[in-house]
Amino acid sequence: MKALLSVYEKAGIVDLATELAGLGIDLISSGGTAQVIAEAGLEVTDVAELTGFAPMLGHRVVTLHPRVHGAILADRRNTDHLRDLEEHQLDLIDIVVGNLYPFSSDPSIELIDIGGPAMLRAAAKNHEYVTVLVDPGDYGDVLDELAQAGSTSAGLRRRLAAKAFAHTAGYDAEIANWFSSSENVDGEDAWPTSHHLSLERFQDLRYGENPHQGGAHFQPVGRPSWWTSVEQLNGSDLSYLNVFDADAAWALAHDLGDEPTVAIIKHANPCGVATANDLASAYSQAYDCDTRSAFGGIVACNRVIDGATAEAIEQAAQADLIIAPGFGPGVVERLAAKRKSTRVLQAAPPVSSGLQLRSLTDSYLLQDEAGFVATADEWTVVTERQPTDAEMVDASFAWRVCGHVTSNAIVLANDRVAWGIGAGQQNRVESGQLAATKADGRAEGGACASDAFYPFPDGIEAAADAGVSVVIQPGGSVNDSDVIAAANKLGLAMIFTGERQFRH
Repeated sequence: MKALLSVYEKAGIVDLATELAGLGIDLISSGGTAQVIAEAGLEVTDVAELTGFAPMLGHRVVTLHPRVHGAILADRRNTDHLRDLEEHQLDLIDIVVGNLYPFSSDPSIELIDIGGPAMLRAAAKNHEYVTVLVDPGDYGDVLDELAQAGSTSAGLRRRLAAKAFAHTAGYDAEIANWFSSSENVDGEDAWPTSHHLSLERFQDLRYGENPHQGGAHFQPVGRPSWWTSVEQLNGSDLSYLNVFDADAAWALAHDLGDEPTVAIIKHANPCGVATANDLASAYSQAYDCDTRSAFGGIVACNRVIDGATAEAIEQAAQADLIIAPGFGPGVVERLAAKRKSTRVLQAAPPVSSGLQLRSLTDSYLLQDEAGFVATADEWTVVTERQPTDAEMVDASFAWRVCGHVTSNAIVLANDRVAWGIGAGQQNRVESGQLAATKADGRAEGGACASDAFYPFPDGIEAAADAGVSVVIQPGGSVNDSDVIAAANKLGLAMIFTGERQFRH
């Protein structure tokens, strides 16, 4: 048997080569891979010796040769193929190990691999006879079967072939997206004419949105999600909505600065958010925002959960999931003791891809990620009264929270606590009424944020009735002058941000 090894990512390759040689398998390699194998004291045949051609065109052509591809692609039951092998004196290659340049890390023409994908696709196509490896995580399975049976099983070869095609598909998708991007197409519109996705499953889920629906978590091939590093420390398996809501909570908890912050999410909307001098206080205030909705919610903390915070959580309603960057001594055990099924996750800060993809019935919407473009120094105070420093702090807090609430969104905040949140209503007035009911006077002297402009003065009047002293909104209505006049009459300060924050 012969194995051809040519990898960019060399983790585990020496150990694999050593084991293969120990099983009596001849090694073929080239370039850096051949060098590390030879330096390990193993006998290896260079591809140039096999083909009779030294690498050329700055290593653009190394394995692109009939002595490589004929040896990989031959159908060993086809008499014509066997005759060709004999005529050209080609020895069969039984194992191909390869992975590709990290194109996404530094996109450029020189990182477009040609020979690598061709070799992997050839091996995967002929998986009936050839074992193809692109993932070091599979090296052990192949070595086990070779040691036990002298060959790999058909089932394993097919599984590895599927992984190889996914590997090359993801690589090609990265390249196609780079070529299609506005930076590389002169005179094109900002959005490319095509966008390519290649996804791999990395997490099985308990079920989908409902128990009768299946569900799984996927990520782009070759581009690990921040979710892959999440460690579950306690609780039941994750469901679709656990992941969906935890993602929303984690993003919000990290969007409000570095001070101790807690976000409690229910059905993808915050029901309580607070920033405080310590995490326990932030949790207690976030919980007090809406104690009824917090039951069975998702709790996200941007700081390590200490004993005091664990005690506050113990005294509150049960949570379905708690996510934090870490947990103090004994904290996980305390949280598990309160409710064994509560999922406890430890995670690194969230990372966005920069794009958002949403499925429709049979098509997709693609947009830039949501985010805050205008900074506070670009906002405009449009009323006679200027907001105080404390009001500006609350306005900024309410505005950022508002960007994480389903439209129509109204947030009433005071002292960096979102006491009232109105979400997902068909009109802004009812969202304001919901927010005021939940705040129950606790936002007095604070801020009201609206994710879109107020079309009429009634929304400003409702905010004043809730007791706030400053309103922050995008502005841009044809009735802005009437809305500003109402704010002046009521003695409110009002800020226009110049940007809308709809979230559907």
